[in-house]
Order: sequence, then C-alpha cells, then structure tokens
Amino acid sequence: MDTSADRIADPWGARTPYRPGTPWPERTDTHLRAGITEQDVERWVRTASLLHSNGDAMDIAVRDGGIVGVRGRAADRVNRGRLGPKDLYGRQANASPDRLTRPLVRENGRLVESDWNTAMERITARTRELLDDRGPGSIGFYTTGQLFLEEYYTLAVLGHAGIGTNHLDGNTRLCTATAAEALKETFGCDGQPGSYEDIDHADTVALFGHNMAETQTVLWMRLLDRLEGGDPPRLVCVDPRFTQVARRADLHLAPRAGTNVALLNALLHEIVRTGRIDRACIDAHTVGFEELAAMVAGCTPKWAARICDVPAGQIERAAEILGTAERLLSTVLQGVYQSHQASAAAVQVNNLHLIRGMLSRPGCGLLQMNGQPSAENTRECGADGDLPGFRNWQNDQHVAELAAVWNVAPETIPHYGPPTHAMQIFRYAEQGSVRMLWITGTNPAVSLPELSRIRSILAQERLFVVVQDLFLTETAQLADVVLPAATWGEKTGTLTNADRTVHLSEKAVEPPGEARSDLDIFLDFAARMDFRDKDGGPLIGWHDPESAFAAWQRCSAGRPCDCTGLSYERLRGGSGIQWPCTEDAPDGTARLYTDGIGFAHPDVCESYGKDLVTGASVEPVEYRSLNPEGKAVIKAAEYLPPHEDTSADYPLQLITGRTVYHFHTRTKTARAPELNAAAPDVWAEISPAEASAQGLAEGDLVQVTTPRGAVRARLRTTAIRDGMVFLPFHYGYWDTPGGHRPADDGPGRAANETTVTDWDPVSKQPLFKTGAARITLVARRGSGTGAGPAATTDTAGSST
Repeated sequence: MDTSADRIADPWGARTPYRPGTPWPERTDTHLRAGITEQDVERWVRTASLLHSNGDAMDIAVRDGGIVGVRGRAADRVNRGRLGPKDLYGRQANASPDRLTRPLVRENGRLVESDWNTAMERITARTRELLDDRGPGSIGFYTTGQLFLEEYYTLAVLGHAGIGTNHLDGNTRLCTATAAEALKETFGCDGQPGSYEDIDHADTVALFGHNMAETQTVLWMRLLDRLEGGDPPRLVCVDPRFTQVARRADLHLAPRAGTNVALLNALLHEIVRTGRIDRACIDAHTVGFEELAAMVAGCTPKWAARICDVPAGQIERAAEILGTAERLLSTVLQGVYQSHQASAAAVQVNNLHLIRGMLSRPGCGLLQMNGQPSAENTRECGADGDLPGFRNWQNDQHVAELAAVWNVAPETIPHYGPPTHAMQIFRYAEQGSVRMLWITGTNPAVSLPELSRIRSILAQERLFVVVQDLFLTETAQLADVVLPAATWGEKTGTLTNADRTVHLSEKAVEPPGEARSDLDIFLDFAARMDFRDKDGGPLIGWHDPESAFAAWQRCSAGRPCDCTGLSYERLRGGSGIQWPCTEDAPDGTARLYTDGIGFAHPDVCESYGKDLVTGASVEPVEYRSLNPEGKAVIKAAEYLPPHEDTSADYPLQLITGRTVYHFHTRTKTARAPELNAAAPDVWAEISPAEASAQGLAEGDLVQVTTPRGAVRARLRTTAIRDGMVFLPFHYGYWDTPGGHRPADDGPGRAANETTVTDWDPVSKQPLFKTGAARITLVARRGSGTGAGPAATTDTAGSST
C-alpha cells in the first residue's frame, strides 16, 4: 500500500518492477482527509477518474454524507490500485464553497439567482422561438469530455432527433478528434486497436508527442515498472521538450514544431528501404502500400533532418529500433494532434504498424490516445456530431438503422453533410446563423484559441448562451442562463477510457444545494420540449442512468462498440470491461482486429475517409472501388510547411500544453490545495541558450507575444529546443482579482490569448503547437514586482 509518499514531489510513487509476460503487480494508493482513518470510513463507493483519460478505477470514501478520500481498486485491469496526483487530491473540488447551487439568469446585464422552473422555461422558450423562426440550424451544442455515457447519449438523441441540428460537438475536438479521425482513416472506424496490457508484453515502446508521465501518470507507472524489471523494453520518445519520458528514453527525437509528417515519412522510408516489412500482413490486410512506398521513396533521413532539425543519424537509429522490434507498442497524443498536419501524421503511425505487422498480438499495440476521461464516449454516443454507434452519416442504411432505434423518420436525423465541428459552430455564432449555444461542462473562454475572438462571440447580444457547470467559470460569466450541475461522486453513470475499458461510477453523496445531474437536466429539457417519436410517444423513454444505459445498449448492438454484454451489475465486479462486450465475448475484447480488419468493410465502416490535404470527404463509390473487401487503408501523406512560421518579428515557435497537476482550465484542480500549490500560476519555458541569447534569467517576468495577443508569465529555463517557447494552457482568470479578465486589451494570463484560429483539415482539431511568437523582458526577478521562481516542481515539469 502506498499512502505516505509525497505524490506532488513524486507523482508516480514507489516502483513494483515486473518482467515481460507477467502480470503488473498490485499497489493500492489511498488518500484520506486529515484525521480520517480507514476505520472511520462508513462506506466505499466505486468510481473511476474524471480528471484524465487513463480511466483509473477507485473507491470513494464516505463519512457523514461527505467525500473524505479515495482508494485505488487493486483488482482493476487499468490501474491495479494505483492513483495519480489528480486522482488522490482532486476530489476536494466537490466540496468547494463556491460551487454553483442554484440556477442563474441574466437580468439587466447581471446574473442573478433564480429557480429551476424559471431557468428551464427561459431556455425552452428561446428554443421554440428559434425553431419556429430560424430552424434547427440556429441552435448548437458544445459539450465536454467529462460527462457520463448516459448523458452524452441523451444529449445526442435530443440534439440529432429532437432539435434536428447538425451543430453538436464537444471540447474533445481539442484533444481527441485527431485520434478518432486517424483510426477512421486507417481502419474505417473508431476504436483503439490496442490495450494497456500491451505494455506488459512489448519489447519496444514509441511515444509520439505523448508525455505519458504527466498526462497519464498511472500508465507511466506501468511503463516505469517494466523499465525497472528484467528485460525492459526499448523506449523511443518524440517530443521537442526534454520531459520525464525523454529522460528515460533510449532515443529522444526533438523535432521542430509542425514537422511530424516529415519525420514519420523518413522513418517509413528507412523501414521500407531496409525491407523490415511484413509482406504477408500487407498483402492480406491492407490496400495502398505501393502508394506509400512511392511517397516516402525520396524522404531520406538527410531530407528530413533539414526540415525537422534532427540529426539524420538519430532518425536512422529510430528507424532501426522500430524496424527491429518484435512487439512494438506506439502511443500518440497532443504533440501530434494539436500540431500541423495532425491527422496525416497520426495516420503515418498507423502505417508504421501496418507495414510491420504490429497489430492484434500481445505487445503489438497501437493507441491513438485521448486527452479527457470520457472522450471516447462522446465519439461512441454521437455527442461529437458523428452518429451514435460509430454509424456513417454518408451511409443511408446506417441512418435508417439509427432512425429505427429511435423510432423516427430517417429524414429527421441530419445527414445532409458532415457534422459541424466546434470551430465552425463558433464561426456560425460569430456570423449570426447560430443564435443559441448550450455549453456543458467546458470553458471555451479559456480553452479555445484566440480568446479575444471567443469572448466577443459569447458576449454578443443576439447569441443566447446556456452554461451548465459546477462553478461560475469565465464562460459562465458570459451566459444568459447558468445551470448548476452535479459531478463525479454525486451522480451515477458509465465512462469509457482510452483503451475501451468501461467503468461504472456510482453516486456517493448528494450534490450541493439544488444542483442536478446533467442527465436530469437533459431529461427535463426533453420533457418540456415534448419531443416525440413518429408514433407520438416520447422520443426519450428512459428516466434514470440505468435505463439510459439500456437504451444505449440497443443503439450499440451489432456495431463495433457493442455493449450488449455489459450491465451495471457486471460493472460492479472487480474490474472495468473493454468493449466490444457481447454474448460471444462476455468478458470483453482485449484487442481489435485479431481476425482481420472487419470494421473497414464499405457496409460497416464509420467513415469512407477524407483527403489528408483538403479534408474533403471520400465519396462512397470511390471508397468501394478502392477497398471493396474492407481492408486497412495505408494512406500516404506529403509533408507541407506550417501555415505560420517564424519571422524577424516573431522568431520563436510557440507550443502550449499541460502540467501533471492540472486538468483542463483548473476549475477543479485549482480548488484542490495540494495541486494548486504545486502549480499556482502560468509560466513560460525556453532553453538556457535561448535565455542567454536574449539576456533573460530564471524567474524573470516576461511577455510572450504573437499576432493575436500576449501573455505575461514567470520564466523557467528548461531542456526544450532552442528557438521554442512553451506555455501551459490551464490558466484563466476566475482566481485572479475580480474573477475575470481585465477589460483592457493588455497582456493576459491564458495561453490561448496567443494561439491562432486554425485547424487540421481532416480532424478539424485546433492547432495549438505551430504558432510564431517573441519573448521580451518585463521585469527582473526580485525587482519589486513580486518576482519569484515559476512555481512547479522541478521533478515533473510540464507536458506537451
């Protein structure tokens, strides 16, 4: 048991080394409120983490009607009892005294407390008015990556079939859209091919733009334990910063931002050139190899070295490691997803596994990772705009199947074009065609790019904004109606993690005041709107989490994410279970594609794919011609330069990212004293050489400026590429004097004051890692401006 370690200074705790092919040993992590012992706990209630995407299973300690601690669940397949810092300390946000407890409505320019009936009637009245006057396209929904499956599915039904809008997306667009798109491009369908258990078997692990040590601390514990055990795997890290992962890597590649495709094409070039390919796998299970081979023929390591500013010898060494692996696990995250040519780069990682035959066997894993705890659920349920159950909006039969599940006419479900992505929804609001925006559990006034623009959109008189959240966030301050929501530990539901493991999170305590679960709020809205099916019955016939889950099971039946073999009772066992889980696979499915690439068949696939340069959808007839048997598609990509590059005025590349101690915009983690004390304010990172060249020193107050805006922050000199500056994106204004951004146009605190309104053409994921910036001195450390060292622990740093 690990209860006494300082999990701020050492986020990963004690090691439990193990050898390949053996089970990961258990280690139960516990944290209880001061003065509370396990004997004082009245009951333990099962749940899973809601502050990262790993899906750590835990139990909530309850005493006197309150949450007093957490304990890892040792029997669970995901974490074997371990918890990360956000798991251990984050639960304290639930009891924060500034929780929203009553609805708020805007009167005479001010938000004032109201009652639920008034707030909901105001929402439904505006909805009916807009439907009558402007139609369903005037209404949009922007949700989160932190709700439960049952809530997402209910939102998807009321949005797609009740309102009839195509404008439904989540902030998962910022973190996981490229993961979904890359899987669809290659395998015809979403769903991670690999499993966390592949770490137990791999002889080589490659992390592409994935600082696992901070974004998925428990998964990093698992990899550390393999590295400390006998016969450890070789580790390759691709990251422009010298992270904890890079420190443990056998080989660290630090490319220029925006050059991932060039680097990956060179790796593929070397693997093809040296003949380290699995021709039998390529012939049996793929189409497109010859096009890839032709594309990368000229992409030599020397060619890539000039673009990426990585030594050609390092690229050759990386290709040798990847090409000689017998059991290769690759993971991908924001260093790829939020950068230039995001989908094209992620697809090349898929190609690497296909041409090497590294799928469907223990240790041969591919994980296009998620950034949020229930990001996978947005995609399964259609709360990201896609159709529920991984159905294809271009396939009329899929639309008809979904219409039959919902008992509506197929034309009720919008499928006239691709779903509207978040950045386009906000553009429509800016232009005036979207007149109502319902924002659930997310904070775009801090998390979206070019914040001055986002604030101006949300503040428009003509846009009716509904915000459903726990706290009066920067976004909620701009709303017309604010609905107080219950959160983790205060409601029941299921969530799916990044390796398809479904966990049940049960209600442990009552929410504060009049706060309601998101499911109850959506059900209330649907009832007030009186949404009906084609026979005149209620469109939404469920009334609680378990009946909502049963409705989802009917929708998922026969689809790749089939959950018909699951139940709340089964999920009350010792461990979460991976979908698909069916009568034929009652214990779940560890790895996909063990019997071929079945989800890519033209009649089954979720997507026919897109052009990797323009993002244009491939037509059904074109896909059937290319891939009539439904094999994996090897899709080549040409390297293209970033849209914004450095210049004399803006000589640095700007990338934004995360720290191990915070999640999203700190609305929860900053209300946990230990987490907030570890990283209380924004900082900027540059290399020692860059600092010396500019006459800057550790702790100086500096200003990072781009063509969009500026941020002031304390400087940290760290091992990052020369010519690059890093800002963590978490920091907004709710915990500053006044609780909101100053009205002037001066420098801010939020990294996204500086980022560009641009997105990947395929996944539509915003680009937070390819902007150009300059850094200038504002005040020296100790010059009477309260200067001190930028506050984070030196052992952890921050994440890409």
